[in-house]
Amino acid sequence: MSAAAGEATPRPFPWAAVIHAGFCLLRLSPETFWLMTPREFFAMTGGNTVPRGPDRQAMEAMMRRFPDG
Repeated sequence: MSAAAGEATPRPFPWAAVIHAGFCLLRLSPETFWLMTPREFFAMTGGNTVPRGPDRQAMEAMMRRFPDG
């Protein structure tokens, strides 16, 4: 399946970096790591848990794909 013209191709999930951060940097047990929600993990790695909306490019792609009227 290919992306429509002008739409960004999704990046693969960075499993190697997430597992490294969880086990090596945060030293979480496997049980704790796999029970965490993505939001909890993001907060533990110094991320901001305030949800953001789509960026301008994604919003314009959605507007082209789902036009009003």
